[in-house]
Amino acid sequence: MTQCWEPGTQYNYGDIVEYQGQCFQPMYFQSSILSVIWYLGSEYKIIQPHRSQSDWTPDVTPALWGKTQGHHHHDEKQQQNWQQPQPQQQPQQAPSYDYGKQEQGPAQSEHKSWFDEHKKEAEIAGGLAIGAGLLGAAFGAYKHHEHQKEEGQGYEAWANTARARTNDFYQNGPRGPFTWVYTEGKRIPQGAVSTGREKDWTLYIARSWIDGAVMPGKASDVFKKGAVIGYKEKEHHVDKYEVLLGDMSRLKWVQFGNRINLDALGAQPVEGGYENDGTPLYIVKAYHKDAWHPGKASVKFEGAFIPYDDKEKLIREYQVLCYA
Repeated sequence: MTQCWEPGTQYNYGDIVEYQGQCFQPMYFQSSILSVIWYLGSEYKIIQPHRSQSDWTPDVTPALWGKTQGHHHHDEKQQQNWQQPQPQQQPQQAPSYDYGKQEQGPAQSEHKSWFDEHKKEAEIAGGLAIGAGLLGAAFGAYKHHEHQKEEGQGYEAWANTARARTNDFYQNGPRGPFTWVYTEGKRIPQGAVSTGREKDWTLYIARSWIDGAVMPGKASDVFKKGAVIGYKEKEHHVDKYEVLLGDMSRLKWVQFGNRINLDALGAQPVEGGYENDGTPLYIVKAYHKDAWHPGKASVKFEGAFIPYDDKEKLIREYQVLCYA
């Protein structure tokens, strides 16, 4: 039976899910009538194995999911004893607020869409094509290359998913209290979430793909490539990354210390990425050298790690970004 898509789930080759509709559980009656299960959403088949995230829904990640033939229903034999179906949570509707209307720090620059600069690109290395004539639609058609190397496939899957999600955001607006927006170089998108200022520049929350993982870090228009990601005790400068946009009236910072404990946190943390073994990474900010620096926390860490001074620095006391 096809399952509903859910965040925080590991999906592998062969998996098929339903999304953007109701997945009804069977209803059994005290008769011999057949029970019909209707799936009112669209059906998607896995392209790239991954651990799902709340902003990586099948409809905005064509590098990860391929849409199939749509609605389906299945007949099942009747069992005794009527059973009430459990209510299913509906997909979150896009709110009416505009991230871009938030007050921004002086270091922020005007965003120019990646798609505006790549309309003539016929095919991205790794085999996921974005046709120029299809950019007016939300995503267009993506072609999966069957013979690309595993490392390249991982990076290209991330990059194309990030670009498609960004295109969807600028065309249709946000789908929740936060959105990851792809950018390149020192361009910081309007509406980026800031952790504050360091000396004369503003720090923003960023993330990028590195060595099979998606790692949170920091961005600023003064950094030599735009973003700095901490990984394996070192700083890595990257020019292709995502920046977190959000409505801080629907998000909050929660104080914590040492190893993060999700049960004791008292709020739902925002996942900012994952280790190459699939362990979730949470977005944090930690105070160091007179500034609040973006970083990451995990159930495996003894605290929070921030990229600083060419290294990763462990900070025991920190704040976690959570849903308000």
